[in-house]
Amino acid sequence: MQVTVAGAGLSGLVAAARLAETGHEVTVFEARETVGGRVRSTREDGYTFDRGYQVLFTGYPAVQRELDVDALDIGAFVPGATLARENHRSTLADPLRAPSTLVDSALNRDVRLRDKLNTLRLQRSLARDDYADLLERDEQTIAAYLREFGFSDAYIERFVAPFYGGITLDRSLQTAANVFQYTYKALSEGKVGLPADGMAAIPEQLAARARDAGARIELGRGVTDVQADGTGATVEVGSETIESDAVVVATDPHTAGELTGVDTPDGVKSCVTQQFTFPGHRDLRTGRRIILNMTDGRPNTVSPTTDAQPAYAPDDSQLFVANFIGERETSDAELATQVREAMSGWFPETRFDELELRHTDRVEFAQFPQPPGYRSGLPEPDAPDGNVVLAGDYTRWCSIQGSLESGRVAGDLVDSFV
Repeated sequence: MQVTVAGAGLSGLVAAARLAETGHEVTVFEARETVGGRVRSTREDGYTFDRGYQVLFTGYPAVQRELDVDALDIGAFVPGATLARENHRSTLADPLRAPSTLVDSALNRDVRLRDKLNTLRLQRSLARDDYADLLERDEQTIAAYLREFGFSDAYIERFVAPFYGGITLDRSLQTAANVFQYTYKALSEGKVGLPADGMAAIPEQLAARARDAGARIELGRGVTDVQADGTGATVEVGSETIESDAVVVATDPHTAGELTGVDTPDGVKSCVTQQFTFPGHRDLRTGRRIILNMTDGRPNTVSPTTDAQPAYAPDDSQLFVANFIGERETSDAELATQVREAMSGWFPETRFDELELRHTDRVEFAQFPQPPGYRSGLPEPDAPDGNVVLAGDYTRWCSIQGSLESGRVAGDLVDSFV
């Protein structure tokens, strides 16, 4: 079969690789000059700047299935976080996976003993659950689920709100609880970190896999129209009309809706990330832990990128990433001032006059909203007419796991057309 894939994001690349590996003639068209979709990196002057606030959860089932994780050379953060407010820091980590944090976590007065014990109970509970079953539980919010489980409001506000605010772009924790359960299980069963060559190494690896299997990837050429017919489908690419036996539409949800006429999620969640360099000799002793802002979202989190993955910066420099949830009308410079002021309060023993803003990304569409019941409104991959299928996390749930899994599902659907 001749298969056209519209879009070279994670889902499109997985579909292309799988279809090429099973003997189909596959061509991928991508409007941008790079693969990756929302998962992209900029490399300049020895630094790697990922677009948006992204990390890889190696515990995701689709990550284990679709990627060569060892080849990505993951630099991992320590499980847990540093909780920060003005003139105060404390450590909350998993003592079973990070034994060196046992004493600091035990002495943490920002989190009650009951909450620490509940955390261990939660890990054991989710370890017994199947990933697929977790996705069916979307009837309550994260906040409601945690309170029902027995966690205190203080724990939820000080730890979960900033930590999962960064993951779901929703510090109010009104996202469906299954997103928390799925990611928390993955956090407990794998690493959370960054590839040595940046998050862009993930789609680049998938693109290489697809090409090795015989797929052709054409960059700078986007699909502008898709028409199904009785025996296949045609696509428009520029002024060219291309006939195929099947088409995989693996674009963003808005574009997919325009190309296929299928209703797709129309809400957006945005974020602003800022990348800062800092002299290599100025050691903040973060312990490879993400710093959570217990007070407000200015910024929500600061990640010590090079503590986890030194390859992101030259040897004499450090890289920190600050994440703001939602759109911000504030200028880049004003946001950077908020970051310096916050870090000066969290680390009063350190001067931050050398904390230099190097890169800002304002990501208008980072995720789609996922309130309780969201899955009932997602389109089925086979919703379009004819031999046209959808691939994208918006057919599953918003994550790298959702993107990779949707590519597998799309590939299997096309195989069924034979």
